[in-house]
Amino acid sequence: MADFSGLTKKRPERSLTESLAETGGRNAHGRITSRLRGGGHRRRYRLIDWRRTDKDGVPGKVVAIEYDPNRSARIALVQYADGDKRYVLAPEGLVVGARIVDGPGAEPDVGNCMPLANIPLGLTIHNVELRPGKGGQLARSAGAAARLMAREDEYAHVLLPSGEVRMVHVSCRATIGQVSNVDHRLVAIGKAGRSRWLGIRPRTRGMAKNPVDHPMGGGSGRSKGHRPESPTGVPAKGGKTRRPRAASTPFIVRGRKKR
Repeated sequence: MADFSGLTKKRPERSLTESLAETGGRNAHGRITSRLRGGGHRRRYRLIDWRRTDKDGVPGKVVAIEYDPNRSARIALVQYADGDKRYVLAPEGLVVGARIVDGPGAEPDVGNCMPLANIPLGLTIHNVELRPGKGGQLARSAGAAARLMAREDEYAHVLLPSGEVRMVHVSCRATIGQVSNVDHRLVAIGKAGRSRWLGIRPRTRGMAKNPVDHPMGGGSGRSKGHRPESPTGVPAKGGKTRRPRAASTPFIVRGRKKR
């Protein structure tokens, strides 16, 4: 079961939420681009501060740890000394009443956000930026943690949860600690209805369909002679997903796949 024991507040901060329109997996033209989506419980989107740049040097106090239906991690409601309130990703070990400070002059304590140039080597980090000022993009899901391995000239080597080692500019920011809700991966859905609460619709196996509906359909009786493919004929199960000569390729020191 999911563990909600660490939560201290049930209702979100209304000023930090906005309505979330349901797409049913459809794009702006009304065509389904993500299959098997629809329904689900109503949600409000929590506005997370991914950048944490405009509060440099302003101390903040954690006033609540909350559940966020839009992500697997917990979020923390922080009230800063100037009266402003923000939502941030809650790292493991951050509790109500804890103090956090952002910026180059901050101490490398859990929950503090600072540039990679100021973080000691070997420290566990999360919510890592790929471009300075863009906001955290890497290691944001429940239990995720990256590690700062080395610094060389203007770039730092960051070990990601996938095993990939990537070069990131030292002016990019990251938050100290591991993302909260570590036991999320142990949660069992348990029943079909819970998937429907999450907006996930039933899936029919390709082999159970007719040839006109799926490349793996048809055949007299049971058959395993089909190549695994998606409904549009794209090879599945082990096929490469990255574009060749992607812009990020030169920054990958070690790939996530073992050669």
